[in-house]
Amino acid sequence: MRTTALTLALLTTGLVPAQSFIAQVKPAGSELWGYMSNTGEMVVPPTYKHCFRFNTSGYAAVLDPSTKNGAFINTKGERLATTAPAFQLIGGMMSGGDVQGFSCGLAPVKVGEKWGFLNTRGELTVPATYDKVDAFESCLSVVEKGKKLFILTAEGKETPVGDAGIVDVRSFVDGLAPFRTKDKLFGFMNSEQQVVIPAQFLSVGYFSGGLAWAKDKSEKLGFIDKQGAWVVKPAYDAAKEMDPASGLARVKSGEAWFYVDRTGKEVRVADATGLGDFSDGLAEAKRGELTGFIGPDGTWVIEPKFNGARAFKNGYAAVKQGEQWGFIDTGGNWVVQPGFDAVKDMEKFQ
Repeated sequence: MRTTALTLALLTTGLVPAQSFIAQVKPAGSELWGYMSNTGEMVVPPTYKHCFRFNTSGYAAVLDPSTKNGAFINTKGERLATTAPAFQLIGGMMSGGDVQGFSCGLAPVKVGEKWGFLNTRGELTVPATYDKVDAFESCLSVVEKGKKLFILTAEGKETPVGDAGIVDVRSFVDGLAPFRTKDKLFGFMNSEQQVVIPAQFLSVGYFSGGLAWAKDKSEKLGFIDKQGAWVVKPAYDAAKEMDPASGLARVKSGEAWFYVDRTGKEVRVADATGLGDFSDGLAEAKRGELTGFIGPDGTWVIEPKFNGARAFKNGYAAVKQGEQWGFIDTGGNWVVQPGFDAVKDMEKFQ
């Protein structure tokens, strides 16, 4: 009976794919980047001058070292064959950000002078006819053609932005997209272009955990809910997005950064500087010249003992010991020992 039960358990486990993570890494002494798993295995050798993150599509964007054109590779380093012979990618080295890869099964690519969308089979399923595009968020993209704005679905259906007073629409996040009017005020619309929150703010962020920061006409920032009501009154000079895991957002008043929760309660950290944003329920912070991580109550969860750190993502944080980078878990334990000149975040790809 025990043998049968154990065999059944093993077979059942085998039916569920293990969750896998992969990070961009630049090994010590190398000029090139490759990809490493969360077990420390180099799954793609250092081959690229510039490469970008994997996501759950199973592909990462890379720049061809000879042509500088874009390409997509899988975790074996194999290139996705595409119907577009040459294309460029959104973001990356020129914009100072990361390249936008696949989302909702589509990736924005520039073929010649126009933008379209490539699917994970390498087919240009949304033709390159747009002057500007954005990556798909909530399976919607805001695109521009002939100085007209459209909302594009992942199936390729275009809906023109009907309100002539709206001059810009940003990405749909958490079901809502910020929009800007001719008089430079921001509000939010839903995917049906219904104005959910009227344009009344000087600036806004994206919704995260049901709240978004907004700047009122006094040029102070607070947090609003999806009805546009103030949940945290505008009293700050700067604000970052609310972290759903911790329920905290980083805010600035004068020269001081600290945190505020969803009720407006402030959390100040007495013995730390260089506060980062909360992610996975932890935030990086410095004491003297060393970096560690604090919890939502402002106390040290991982003592400051690192020479640098990136925010936690998917349960892992890149940290620097001396001149080399490795990865720790949320308990502060080494998962990948330091041995890299540079690293990026651990991304979920399965």
